[in-house]
Amino acid sequence: MTKGRTVATAMIGATALFLCLMSAAEAAQCGNGPGGFEAWKREFSEEARGKGIGPTAISALMQANYASGTIAADRGQRSFSLSLNQFLAKRGATTIVARGRSLKQSQAALFASIQQRYGVPPGPLIAIWGMETGFGSQRGNQNMLSSIATLAYDCRRPEFFTDQLYAALKLIDRGALSGSTRGSMHGEVGQTQFMPKNILAYGTGNLDVAANALNSTANFLKAHGWRAGAGYQPGEPNFAAIEAWNAAGVYQKAIALMGRQIDEGGGTAAAR
Repeated sequence: MTKGRTVATAMIGATALFLCLMSAAEAAQCGNGPGGFEAWKREFSEEARGKGIGPTAISALMQANYASGTIAADRGQRSFSLSLNQFLAKRGATTIVARGRSLKQSQAALFASIQQRYGVPPGPLIAIWGMETGFGSQRGNQNMLSSIATLAYDCRRPEFFTDQLYAALKLIDRGALSGSTRGSMHGEVGQTQFMPKNILAYGTGNLDVAANALNSTANFLKAHGWRAGAGYQPGEPNFAAIEAWNAAGVYQKAIALMGRQIDEGGGTAAAR
């Protein structure tokens, strides 16, 4: 390489670094309280416009409020530190298993269709459905966009929730969600509580409809390596797909245990 080409290459590299630093400096800055949220929304909205987010979603974002309840919930997720038996008792596993067995029978055609398409048996799907929303009875009443925007602004995990916020804005632009959509504390929506990025990737329709939510959940599990006919207990091939659904170890074990009890139709919910 000639000296001239070396200098030119160095200049190109320096320019790229400068532009990268400029972009980082211009990015909306996170915060640790409500004081800077309105300014952050304005900055983020400009960035979002530059990335192709449309006026409907931008307008919805500008109407989002700082969600103090979401921040409190994000700081207080203590149930995941419980033992398995404590967690099962707290989450009502006995009730989930009992009702889950009944739903497996009453909606046999739906679960047979899902298993044929995705290879996922009823047990773990029903366990997730019961664990997440009590079979649709507790889907949350928080403003989805306010919750996710607050967490994207908050300095604890801004990268993760910024991705979720962009996904939510895309879904609003498409009409799949709206600025008034209600969900749980972290912005999860639907019968099995999907975050916006997962709705984009695996959603199969309106997730407030149980059949759509269950199909979408099976779609997620299949995409994360679920193999038809393989086991899903800890150490078995399909347990990794359950791990992908939720990062908490006690949650993963609870879903595997309850799923097995629903599929096999025996045992007590708190027994290991």
